Amino acid sequence: MSDKIYVFDTTLRDGEQVPGCQLTTDEKVMIAKELEKLGVDIIEAGFPVSSPGDFRSVVEVSKAVTEPTVCALSRAVKGDIDSAGEALKFAKRPRIHTGIGASDIHIKHKFNSSREAIIEQAIDAVKYARNLVDDVEFYAEDAGRADLAFLAKLTESVIKAGATVVNLPDTTGYVLPNEMYDRINYLMNNVPNVDKAILSMHNHNDLGMATANTIAGIRAGARQVEVTINGIGERAGNTSLEEVAMILKVHKSMGYHTNINSEMLFPMSNLVSQTMRMPVQANKAIVGRNAFAHSSGIHQDGFLKHTDTYEIISPQEVGVPKSSIVLTARSGRHALKHRLEMLGFKLEKPVLDDTYKRFLDLADQIKEVNDKDLVKLMRA
Repeated sequence: MSDKIYVFDTTLRDGEQVPGCQLTTDEKVMIAKELEKLGVDIIEAGFPVSSPGDFRSVVEVSKAVTEPTVCALSRAVKGDIDSAGEALKFAKRPRIHTGIGASDIHIKHKFNSSREAIIEQAIDAVKYARNLVDDVEFYAEDAGRADLAFLAKLTESVIKAGATVVNLPDTTGYVLPNEMYDRINYLMNNVPNVDKAILSMHNHNDLGMATANTIAGIRAGARQVEVTINGIGERAGNTSLEEVAMILKVHKSMGYHTNINSEMLFPMSNLVSQTMRMPVQANKAIVGRNAFAHSSGIHQDGFLKHTDTYEIISPQEVGVPKSSIVLTARSGRHALKHRLEMLGFKLEKPVLDDTYKRFLDLADQIKEVNDKDLVKLMRA
């Protein structure tokens, strides 16, 4: 089995479903070009039948990028599939992403249907899409809560019909990581033609487990990950591209790799955050402003002695210029001495001790002490 993990970025489709974060066609094209430089394998550019704007965005993204596959979403409905195929006519590597609900909850309450009818509709949709493009991905919506034997039968059926990728979404972020591993492992061992397609992870973060579930799926045999920049997306969001990419890079012993240029992760995060007007939380893994900031005295002391004590990734690896020492009332003498020396003040221990007491009084008042504050303190 290949150790290459294909990165399917859905920032422009699922990521854009965040209220208030809609993008213009020009903005989508700009981000798509940067995603190509980042090294993603597939860009899901939109849901063409949903609006004229989304249709136009898929067309323009298809024209703008060369290397990545461009993907368009559809329901398992001929009109949707036709719209997706038409929007992809300029794509160098087009993919139609069609599908339907797989859990009994969806089958009964959303589609008022039966398992047998769902399989038939799924087969028809994949066959129809294969008449338009060679690369068809099928999504089994709410696969995380689907009956496992039925999911295996559905997966086998759509692969037989021509699906090149089968997406098994944990649409509601419900599954535990050990359960995800077991589910993908079951499919790998109980779908006779599973070797004819790639299994894909598309996990939501409702319980904060999207990344963990994605890694569990990879370890069980999935070879495509559906992710977004900054983990944005419907409700609590999707699996974060930067987290998966860096987990696989840091844990080389797992034996997987992506084509992601990790030094672009932080600039890419900023671009998406600014364009979509959605701030990145300060403590966000990899790209948050505090990801490489140290404020505790114990941590600062260890970090200044050797960066590996508190950093498993160098900031430059993800495009952050450098780590930062944040001076607060929790900071220690070592951090204060280090910052003062950077400002040109070299203090012997008795003077440093006195300065440190005055520093703590100041830090208690203003919370965070910057360089300007330190210069004033030294001149007081």
